Amino acid sequence: MAKNNEKTYWPHMILGFLVVGITLSYWTVKSASSMPVQESNQFMLKYQMADMNINQIMERKKAFDKAYNIHMVDAETMVMTDNVNSNRPQFNPVKLSQGINTFTYEVLAKDGTKVSDANVTFLLTQPHSRKEDKLFTNVPYKDGKYQIRDVEITKAGRYTLQLRAEVGDTIGYSEVSAYLKP
Repeated sequence: MAKNNEKTYWPHMILGFLVVGITLSYWTVKSASSMPVQESNQFMLKYQMADMNINQIMERKKAFDKAYNIHMVDAETMVMTDNVNSNRPQFNPVKLSQGINTFTYEVLAKDGTKVSDANVTFLLTQPHSRKEDKLFTNVPYKDGKYQIRDVEITKAGRYTLQLRAEVGDTIGYSEVSAYLKP
């Protein structure tokens, strides 16, 4: 009888690949669950609601844009230098102050008359987080303007000022970038 002294390593390789596969699967699940997923709040709605009703939203927005304009009033902006490598124009963001802020908007008809019967909602949000959103519904109309008062901002960074104005069956949106320096 001849002795077979050759060692086979294929069972060890299979076991090694199995251990590596399980380890990588665990690492993938652990790292994916540690990164929070933030919902979009475009159109000031949950993503699912905006997705289901996007055709009606776009029709109502188009009708609003034909008849009305939304303007932010008395907002101090920061001067930004344009990115020479980008073809997209960058608008100057609104300068926020630490503590209490006030935002003023006008809803104007295309002929320049002020709209006083709009249902206005305001949302202060950060671009990639909904954790510190501040929503103001039924913004009051006073002295020809819609004014949002007593908005406290304590955390430095980028913000987005979103306004939704409903006039009859039409809905208009305004989205303005803002920044609070540290």
